Amino acid sequence: MRAALQDLYARRLRAKLKNATLPRHIGVIMDGNRRWAEQVGLGNASSGHQRGGEHLKNVMGWCEDIGIPHLTVYLASADNLHKRANAEMRFLMEEVVERIVVPRAVESERWQTHVAGRMDLLPDTTRHALKLAVEDTRDRDAEFHLTIAVGYDGRFDVVDAVRSLLESGPGLEELAASITPDDIARHLCTAGQPDPDLVIRTSGEVRLSGFLLWQTAFAELHFCDVHWPGFRHVDFLRALRSYADSRGRR
Repeated sequence: MRAALQDLYARRLRAKLKNATLPRHIGVIMDGNRRWAEQVGLGNASSGHQRGGEHLKNVMGWCEDIGIPHLTVYLASADNLHKRANAEMRFLMEEVVERIVVPRAVESERWQTHVAGRMDLLPDTTRHALKLAVEDTRDRDAEFHLTIAVGYDGRFDVVDAVRSLLESGPGLEELAASITPDDIARHLCTAGQPDPDLVIRTSGEVRLSGFLLWQTAFAELHFCDVHWPGFRHVDFLRALRSYADSRGRR
């Protein structure tokens, strides 16, 4: 009965969104895997991370269904890699990123894979798997683009972009006189892709935690109380409705 009501509600939301302004690019902070595992009685973070990784395929399907061509997912920050227990991060990298997320990313010919983050912070096998995913999908005539943000920190992204600009640009004095935001944007790890229009964070936290700090300057922010593995289609559609309502008022 509950599932039927949710399905009815989802259809009504879809009908309201039919002629609405939708985001071209959604960023998702996939938060709450550990808390979800505790909430449902699984008892360990690994089960939550596994379910969270598997859930990505559903969200990719929702983006396909409604026609949102760009999706960036924040799997782990650089800070997570430093602060979390080694066993938990090893499971997240080896079992979730390498064996769940990467295969999901490359299995559909409709998707091209991109990576954002400090690859030097990742295990060799994870770094290799992500590089292969990018290479294997690079030449696709893809309708949809998935960016996997792992080992990412928005502040370092800006620092690295400025460093790259200084190394490749004109003299320092000339650069200081002419530098623009577009110059920096061209050196970010997401260069060539549109900035997110909407950022969704699950699990009730009301902060960005370093996620695409430069790129989200003009994005709408949507904070959802549900933990990531429990993020439902209706929650996704509610976020789109919130975005459409906000843009409509403007």
